[in-house]
Parts: sequence; structure tokens; C-alpha cells
Amino acid sequence: MINAIILAGSQPINDCNDNSNKALLCINGKMMVERVLDAVKSAADIDKVTVAGTKKDLGKYLEGKVDVVIDSQGSIMDHVLAATEYLGVDKNLLVCSSDIPLITKESINDFVGKSKLQEADLYYPVIEKQSNFNIFPENEAATAYIKTREGTFAGGNIFLVNPRVVEKLYPTLDRLIKIKKHPLKLAKTLGPKFIMQTVTGTLTLEGIEKRFSKLLDVKTKLILSCYPEIFNDVDRPSDVLVATAILSR
Repeated sequence: MINAIILAGSQPINDCNDNSNKALLCINGKMMVERVLDAVKSAADIDKVTVAGTKKDLGKYLEGKVDVVIDSQGSIMDHVLAATEYLGVDKNLLVCSSDIPLITKESINDFVGKSKLQEADLYYPVIEKQSNFNIFPENEAATAYIKTREGTFAGGNIFLVNPRVVEKLYPTLDRLIKIKKHPLKLAKTLGPKFIMQTVTGTLTLEGIEKRFSKLLDVKTKLILSCYPEIFNDVDRPSDVLVATAILSR
């Protein structure tokens, strides 16, 4: 069994949301955070489910639907730290953003199931560009990709972590998360060799794992997914339109 945290910070979507928190944005009659919560709670092997954010905004909507709403502000890693303080460190922690309304229990089960077959402290899903395009062609331009020898991949909006290493991960992973949609900034952080390999297309998935493992000082595994639902987040008005169209199918 694993625990889960849904990150529901206070970032708005300009021109789309009367609320200051985009997690509360309704798409096709249901708040984004509720869609993520439904998928997480229906997934296999999930024990406790928490939501982290501003409690006064979230509590009235989520009371009774989660084990606890953790009153937390700051970055993603600030929320994750707060969750580990509440949940303890005995079970791995599934971290999900609240702005991926397309997420399904199948996409979670696939990622967690594959992660369990590997031995690591940090697991992160990646998807090949064509797999994303095949299912959600209307959202291709909204996703940032990186070229590798095996193909062109995007990173997801969930990850699985051993809570015992969260404090150790905090400074570096916090910075990497903030720049994950900016391939050049990410490559610069990862070093000149990484930049050259990215430009020449000689970078490999194994090479990325090794570089991140060294940078973070914990064993990191990339998990290949074929579920684009966990890769397409909602940050802009155009994303809202795409998500609305897909959920209306």
C-alpha cells in the first residue's frame, strides 16, 4: 500500500477562474481537484489520501472526501514535506498535481504497478511523443518534450517517492520541478554534457536516470507510460478549452 497527496496550491488561471485557486476550477461540472481525487481514491493499493493547500479554500469542498486537508503553502516540495510530517515515512508517497483533470485510475495503476517492479527512491513517468499525440492530438503543442536516442519524451505531473528521502531531495528537486517545462533551463542545470547530448539526440533514458540519481543523490527511475492523462495539465485558458473538449467526448 502507498499513501497519496494531491497538490492544490493557490495558483489561478487568468481569465478562467473566479477563484484564486485553479484546483477549484470546474470543467464539465466538476472541479479539477475532485477529478484527480476520484481517480486516486479508485486506484489500487492506495491507503491514505490527503490534499495540500490553503485549508480555508479547500476544506469546505473536500471535507469528508479525504483523510485530511493539510494546510500548507509554498512550493510543491513544501507540500510534500508537510504531507510526510502527517503521514509518516513507512509507505511510499504518490504525489499528484491537482490540474490534471484527465487522469484515470488506470493511468495511476500502470505507473505505480511498474514502479513496484523497480528498486528506487524516486520514480517519475515519461511518455513518448507519438503516444501522447495518438490519444490527445489537440494537446500536442502544450507539452514540453526532450529528445533522446530512444525517442522524444515528456515528463508527467505525478511521481512516487520514498518519504524517508524527502528532506534530502528538497533543495535540488524543488528547483528541478520549477524548471521542468523549460528544457534548456533543465539541461543547463544538468550540465554541459547533458546539453550536448540533448542537442545531438544522443541522450538516453538510462543516462537521464544516472544523471538525476547523481544530482539528487538518490536512486531515480524513469517509468515509461502509455497514458497521456497524467502528462497533460491545465495552466492556461487554451488548456481549459482542450480539457473541456476531451472530457466531452
